[in-house]
Amino acid sequence: MSTFCARCGLPAAEGDHERCAALLASIDPPRFCGDCGRRMVVQVTPAGWVANCSRHGERTSTSPSVG
Repeated sequence: MSTFCARCGLPAAEGDHERCAALLASIDPPRFCGDCGRRMVVQVTPAGWVANCSRHGERTSTSPSVG
């Protein structure tokens, strides 16, 4: 489990992230790194998305765990 919410960037243990999880599972790419909470640079393509954290590197829509 991630320390931070990949959609809103808040700590995963704080608040309800049910809506965030639903959006990440359906249409939205992650906007924040789940490991450190930093905002990621995200590029959306017809084939999926690529997100890059300055500390933890690249994640893609084909990565096993993004959030």
